[in-house]
Amino acid sequence: MTDKFQLPVYWKDHEDIAMGLYEKFGDDFGESQIYRIRFTELIEWVLELPNFKGKREECNEGHLEMIQSKWVYEWRDNQN
Repeated sequence: MTDKFQLPVYWKDHEDIAMGLYEKFGDDFGESQIYRIRFTELIEWVLELPNFKGKREECNEGHLEMIQSKWVYEWRDNQN
């Protein structure tokens, strides 16, 4: 279910996507595990995020690498 008050998220919104993935998975993945996630899985997870409006065809390796990097920063920010 999408929140009608949240802005739509696209592939270029790496930080918003990373925050969404951290909210979804929490500490299920550590830093090294995040970097080992297959891009095919990552694409599916991003497409399932609420308010994500990007299309699969718009995705590229650069976006996925940036999303992983931002996800790691988000994970680090939430560690004690």
